[in-house]
Amino acid sequence: MATPIRVAELFAGVGGFRLGLEGYDDERYPQFHREPAGPFETVWANQWEPMGQESKQFAWRCYEDRFGESSCVNEDIAKVLDQVEEGSRTIPEFDMLVGGFPCQDYSVAKPLALASGIDGKKGVLWWSINRLLEMRHPKYVLLENVDRLLKSPASQRGRDFAIILSCLMRLGYSVEWHVINAAEYGMPQRRRRVYIFAEHDVPEWNLEDRLMSSGVLARAFPIAGSGKNVEYDFTIPDDPYEVTKHFGVGDAVSKFQNAGVMQDGRILTRRVDAVYDGPRRTLGDVLVPAEDVPESFWIDASKLPSWQYLKGSKHEERVARTGYTYIYSEGPVAFPDSLDQPSRTILTGEGGSGASRTKHVVEQDGRLRRLVPDELDALQEFPVGWTGDGLMSDGRRAFCMGNALVTGIPHRIGCVLAQDAA
Repeated sequence: MATPIRVAELFAGVGGFRLGLEGYDDERYPQFHREPAGPFETVWANQWEPMGQESKQFAWRCYEDRFGESSCVNEDIAKVLDQVEEGSRTIPEFDMLVGGFPCQDYSVAKPLALASGIDGKKGVLWWSINRLLEMRHPKYVLLENVDRLLKSPASQRGRDFAIILSCLMRLGYSVEWHVINAAEYGMPQRRRRVYIFAEHDVPEWNLEDRLMSSGVLARAFPIAGSGKNVEYDFTIPDDPYEVTKHFGVGDAVSKFQNAGVMQDGRILTRRVDAVYDGPRRTLGDVLVPAEDVPESFWIDASKLPSWQYLKGSKHEERVARTGYTYIYSEGPVAFPDSLDQPSRTILTGEGGSGASRTKHVVEQDGRLRRLVPDELDALQEFPVGWTGDGLMSDGRRAFCMGNALVTGIPHRIGCVLAQDAA
């Protein structure tokens, strides 16, 4: 029997990383069965919505229902780590840290020479990841973020990602990253997210080979060089404060391209294209039968003009609060959404019956309607009904899926990791 790869899941949501890596097999819910990517075992998880209201912890309640009571800690991760450092609390030993964290300002306030540790902004969740890595140094790290991370902030393009890489380098990690558009690898949603894989204390890499073919991400999601042929090869310091002050100053665009590797501070990053020739799923593939759609999801003819206006192109004069007059322009959004293509990215605002530019609208049996929560589950490759069974409202189900990841992505990464560990 293979040795388990013990996983700690931060910012767990409704369990996307766990589902993708560990699979699911619970006699209470046989309809949710998923094959594991390998011998992954989640030994600890944390999920906490800021401000702490009990009513806001619906994702945690879903996680606890699906994976069992006490499977996920519902407390502020910063306070949990304070308690671990004080010795009043423990976290089990683990081999892999995973999590999807928000894109925030990761700037550092002081040089390492003047502080006992990295002094980052309070409330920025990256620093909780960094603290736990400092405590434990797990073998593997797998993180997910919006691809905007690679070019933020606008004043110092790429600085925030460079800070993260600098932190990982200090802790002895070699790093791969890849912006993965799920639809380019056959999944039913166009969702671009950057996945960051780091491994602790590894032999010297051939950066070119690791980036394009031998890396964990390159094997899970094959790539080829882009016709645009954009590449950067440079180094960063191991002091995040130095990165904060100097990286990206004066750069019009970020040096970080959609795939890259780093070892010992040397970075090779390149514009790449996806390579995939397997089956492809579309929005139409996830639709439930029309007779199963509640009436509240169908768009009444009287509401159609509002939808058409918001989805349509605009070039109109508007007045700002200051009284300044300006011309507002935007292009059209598909209306209704195409059923023979992967869906647009689903967002947290998919819930509610009001007209919206970003909500999906499909035509079925000659009528227009919004997507139902089961379809949102399916677009993120969760089992249909994962957030259902009365665990939360339809609007909250939409919010959870807008925040979630496409579970097929960590599953494919986990399959490669499991092969390597066998």
